[in-house]
Amino acid sequence: MNSSFIDHLALNRRELLAGSLAFGVAGLAAKGTVPVATAATPGSPDYLDPAFNLYAFGKIWSSYEEPCIGAFHGLMYVRMPGKRMIPVFGYTGTGVLLSKIDENGDLWVKSRETGYFTDLETGDILETWDNPFTGKTVEVFHFYNDVLVGKIGKEIPKFFMGEAGDTPTLMNEGTVFPDKDGRYPFVLPFQQYGDDLMMSWDYTHEHTNPVRPEGWPRSSTGPRITPSEHFTFQVNKYELEDRDLNTCRMTAGFSRLSECWPFMEMGGTKFADVTLFGRMHSHKGLRAYDDVPPKVLAYIEKHAPDYLALPKHWNIGNKRVDTWKTYALDVPPENPDYEWSPSDFVVPSGKGSLRVLGRAN
Repeated sequence: MNSSFIDHLALNRRELLAGSLAFGVAGLAAKGTVPVATAATPGSPDYLDPAFNLYAFGKIWSSYEEPCIGAFHGLMYVRMPGKRMIPVFGYTGTGVLLSKIDENGDLWVKSRETGYFTDLETGDILETWDNPFTGKTVEVFHFYNDVLVGKIGKEIPKFFMGEAGDTPTLMNEGTVFPDKDGRYPFVLPFQQYGDDLMMSWDYTHEHTNPVRPEGWPRSSTGPRITPSEHFTFQVNKYELEDRDLNTCRMTAGFSRLSECWPFMEMGGTKFADVTLFGRMHSHKGLRAYDDVPPKVLAYIEKHAPDYLALPKHWNIGNKRVDTWKTYALDVPPENPDYEWSPSDFVVPSGKGSLRVLGRAN
């Protein structure tokens, strides 16, 4: 979620080419990272089959036939070298999700996502934040990732972020390994304990910062950024394997590391190089909106009700997949001489929603 979750499933044509890999299954089994059945027994799925893993991922992350809505919520901390971490705000949001398997066996995922920052004590969504490090009050940028649609084939994807010359990121580096031909199958690192299945999903990016220092000297922490997100899913094995169920109950730990968000305005200060850490819960699979924190649901119903539903189309697109990029699209530069063209996206709330073209908020 912003993340968060589905952001990085949506590949455009450039990313699909950059991340092109071949098929295979032997490497993961050889490393012994799947302590479930290594071959299908009668009536049970084969956890080394990329086709089953695609089906399973779509069901864990999302839902088939009918959309589901999930949520995440937790805390974010600032860490300075040699000092204890300091909690700064809550982090919460939603994702409306739908999956399908096409005639070629590829997995499609469609989503709409929100991300908000909350007061540590009340849980209220913040419109401004008092930065304890700089002493400034800043306007908070809300994340609205509109209709993301992506496709995954029978291979572990690489995701391209940033600009030409930046290196694509291999998903699940550290738990996926090449086969004898150097190919990576889409086989996930499932682990079974009793009836529980556990699975991780990680990415660790390094790429050019779209919020450039020359355009946004206060918002930019520097020319490059290194966001990473890490998920640890838990589902019931029998719910996952039951093809009569469109989805399964999923709970997950969700953590992320990065430079400070642009809206924190740490650029040009001695705090520009600190680390922002988040630890969140993530979950989906309850009926209707039961997974969504009540204050978040009320805020979305008031400010962005479209983000509680999905359109019917499946047109591949991911223009707002990168939250730093969306900031650079939605928030006018702080340097009035920096060349910039606004996007046509209407920001429902938060920083960038009441912009005056050509002037910073």
